[in-house]
Amino acid sequence: MDTSLIIILIVIFLALAFDFINGFHDTANAIATSVSTRALKPRTAIILAAVMNFVGAMMFTGVAKTIGGSVADPAKLDNGLEILVATLLAAIIWNLVTWWFGIPSSSSHALIGALAGAVFVGAGSENLNWSGFTTIIQGLIFSPLIAFAIGYVVMHVLKWIFAKRSPHTVNKGFRSMQVVTAAIQAFTHGTNDAQKAMGIITFALVTANYQDNMDVPLWVKVAAATAMALGTSVGGWKIIKTMGTKIFKIEPVNGFAADLSAASVIFGATLFHLPVSTTHAITSAILGVGSAKRFSAVKWGVAGRIVVAWVITIPIVAVLAGLIYVILF
Repeated sequence: MDTSLIIILIVIFLALAFDFINGFHDTANAIATSVSTRALKPRTAIILAAVMNFVGAMMFTGVAKTIGGSVADPAKLDNGLEILVATLLAAIIWNLVTWWFGIPSSSSHALIGALAGAVFVGAGSENLNWSGFTTIIQGLIFSPLIAFAIGYVVMHVLKWIFAKRSPHTVNKGFRSMQVVTAAIQAFTHGTNDAQKAMGIITFALVTANYQDNMDVPLWVKVAAATAMALGTSVGGWKIIKTMGTKIFKIEPVNGFAADLSAASVIFGATLFHLPVSTTHAITSAILGVGSAKRFSAVKWGVAGRIVVAWVITIPIVAVLAGLIYVILF
């Protein structure tokens, strides 16, 4: 069997493995608030998230093209497949480590940082598209800030609208509405996150001359969407616990506001073909909602540790991907 064919099969396997891990790693993004407020039973929430993740993943490809072509030009890389192997191994390792410790880190940061590090070491800085990489990083930085602001504003508006209603009545109504926002959140997660594996696989196909453009084949879409959905069905209970209980005590109205805010940011980014971190978006939205409820209610120490994980992810996985490339190739 041709060596390049073997490597491309390894890349496809690793990309789908990354998508599967991303599914259970980021399940918490869609369902943590609805589970913590008991709007949905855990198993029901996970099934809902898996289905909506699949639907969302099948409907868009713009982010996949950004991932596959903005960091580097696959057609110019003679060792592109080897670079992708190092990229995916580094991203998978980081996702598993942060999942094990219950840290809601970003799969997007892990993949983008690892790809940049592997290209830098494997092909040289001249093959790294700095402008495209910078654009992606800007989206990853600004999206949580926007999510925080929207969550803060939405929660204040809801407080004003329902100020004269009893908290029990308000939360009873919003507990039902959380089912809808959990579904929307899972759908938007699929529209953005599943495309990252699609982009990597398409990158590999172009590198190996199986196709000459970044259009995502149907079989790639189905494979990535299925891997994401299967991963989601496994669930990520450690991160669900962190997201749903350790930042602040979430009530149904808070969960509704956070999910709606995060979903709007993620879907907006998808429409602009920008890969963003669903982890960052929902966590920042929860922080914004918590701040609007009562600033002192937020456990800022926990939030600080999460932010530290965000900051260190890209440099760590970039170095890790570079080391893996040197060791393996």
